[in-house]
Amino acid sequence: MHPAAEHSPLGKSSEYIATYTPSLLFPIPRTAKWAELGLTAETLPYKGVDFWNCFELSWLLPSGKPVVAIGEFSIPADSPNIIESKSFKLYLNSLNQTPFADTASLEATLVKDLSAAAGKPVGVRVRSLKEVEAEGVVALPGVCIDDLDISVSNYEHPRPELLRCDDSRVVEESVHSHLLKSNCPVTSQPDWGSVVVEYRGAALDHASLLEYIVSFRQHSDFHEQCVERIFLDLQRLLKPEKLTVFARYVRRGGLDINPYRSTESVQLPNHRLVRQ
Repeated sequence: MHPAAEHSPLGKSSEYIATYTPSLLFPIPRTAKWAELGLTAETLPYKGVDFWNCFELSWLLPSGKPVVAIGEFSIPADSPNIIESKSFKLYLNSLNQTPFADTASLEATLVKDLSAAAGKPVGVRVRSLKEVEAEGVVALPGVCIDDLDISVSNYEHPRPELLRCDDSRVVEESVHSHLLKSNCPVTSQPDWGSVVVEYRGAALDHASLLEYIVSFRQHSDFHEQCVERIFLDLQRLLKPEKLTVFARYVRRGGLDINPYRSTESVQLPNHRLVRQ
């Protein structure tokens, strides 16, 4: 467990406060998890963002009439802190009985508070249900590898030694799997996700990638670190010209977390999957 997480509200009984309380946000430094992966803030081999989507966002108009909407938050992957998920939910719930003059005022408050917690500017979009409904859901890019016939016996820890490639062939492809699962390092509750690998490099053996993804099944770590671990293991193996790894996780407590890590500076999408 991350030492800071022991002091967070995650896994503990909490009072639900319905009026604006920014102090509920609980930042957790990324440095300890980076150190586990042999990284520092100065040596990160990727660019990226963590997209958080909130489906339980509500506040009051000056008239007292409630509003509901969907919040999209983009936290830079190199921000000093992640925001512990239960504290994020408690903070958002504290807006429920709080009046704001308009949506712009709410967005400005969210930007201020979340950026202060993350330690870097956080992007915020408050979106209407109609807007999100019109976008619908999307399919992941590339080939799904989930129907490959594999044998699995280890679920406790990620096993990068399972990964294989043909370094005599260079390919450019996108592959994905819906079989990513890990556990929360604090509560041990399951985190369900779909993961995409896009790269140009030595040809990755798809069956070995699926075996590797399944080896996360009982692993305990935060969403962000799982994606970073996958990125680093593939980077070491493939020595790619370019590599992007991202995961779309199923929501818990009205929030889903979707980390993107890439060697490229690209405009990343935030499109919902059918599981979301």
